[in-house]
Amino acid sequence: MKIYSSFRHIVLLAMPVILLSGCGSVADPTSWFAEESKLKPAELVEFNKQLEVKQLWSRSVGSGDNKSRLKLIPRVDQGRVFVADAEGRLFSLDAGNGSSIWSVETDLAISGGPGSGEGLVVVGTSDGEVAAFSQTDGTLLWKVEASSEVLSVPAVANGTVVVLSIDGKLLGLSAIDGSQRWIYAREVPVLTLRGSSSPVISGPNVITGFAGGKLVALRVDSGELVWETSVTTPSGRSELERMVDIDGDIFVANGAVFVGTYQSEVAAVSEYSGKVLWRRQLSSYSGVEADWRYLYVSDDTGKVWGLNPDNGSAMWKQDSLLYRRTSAPAAVDGYVVVGDFEGYLHWFNHSDGALVARTRAGSGAIEVAPESVNGVLYTYNSDGTLTASQPVK
Repeated sequence: MKIYSSFRHIVLLAMPVILLSGCGSVADPTSWFAEESKLKPAELVEFNKQLEVKQLWSRSVGSGDNKSRLKLIPRVDQGRVFVADAEGRLFSLDAGNGSSIWSVETDLAISGGPGSGEGLVVVGTSDGEVAAFSQTDGTLLWKVEASSEVLSVPAVANGTVVVLSIDGKLLGLSAIDGSQRWIYAREVPVLTLRGSSSPVISGPNVITGFAGGKLVALRVDSGELVWETSVTTPSGRSELERMVDIDGDIFVANGAVFVGTYQSEVAAVSEYSGKVLWRRQLSSYSGVEADWRYLYVSDDTGKVWGLNPDNGSAMWKQDSLLYRRTSAPAAVDGYVVVGDFEGYLHWFNHSDGALVARTRAGSGAIEVAPESVNGVLYTYNSDGTLTASQPVK
């Protein structure tokens, strides 16, 4: 059944306490269903290699996410790469050669980020805190309380830091001192995935997806609601069947917001009105990506899709990575790249989805989307390996 292939990503927010006893955590409930789940990750097979990929550099920078499904990403900004680990260490490296610029022990349980902008590096924590550091030297500039754990990447623009916490509260904070400018809250459903979609600031608005399938646009400066829309409507007889969640990050381009929902649909929504432009039945929890040609999606079974961004029709489908827990795609220089649970990067031609190269960034899982900047792909594995690679043409 499909439900078991993706069930490891679910947090059961309202299950009886008896489920908690003896396991200590509900972040990875797949072990409770080991007998039922017979789905095995696809074996990697030989293929016709058509692309050379050069590894520019690789560094071990801390402990990664400690296999806790945190949203710790590589953030590239102003020629630097910023990363954080679950032990509370924050790093700044030269994006060109990986050399260390600075590192700080924050003594925070970092769980989301870093986001960056306006001279700041911003992280969220498992203890419900938001902290901003100087991009120049890592100095702590301010720290404030959020309402609950932050498993999204903070967005920074227009003098505002926007953070989404897992209890459905979206905060607008002053980039100067962290003081609260506004708050927007939505009720969280009974069942939801462990994670949050990260807010995206586009022009004067911030756009965010919520558990339950809602997409919302607010004014960055005031938090005033611009529009809200239901990307999908929950259906089914049980809470589990009705669970839909915008857990992966959205993508905004050319006046459209592209979004994927778990157990439901991928959709395009007008950035200006919130009107749903099209929907396609496709379940995804990892997020979407696009380039000038197509929209790219990893679904919850590991298949990678190239979709027409105008109407959602499938242009190609790559099913060689079934149940390998593929990351959200990254688009780089005419190729689409996804990571998997063994640290492999799979490179596809963006026009037809053909597998053209396979590299390995490290032994740890690649659970967050690689970051593509200026034709270079930055990958952060769950074991703390940070890698920069580039297609050679």
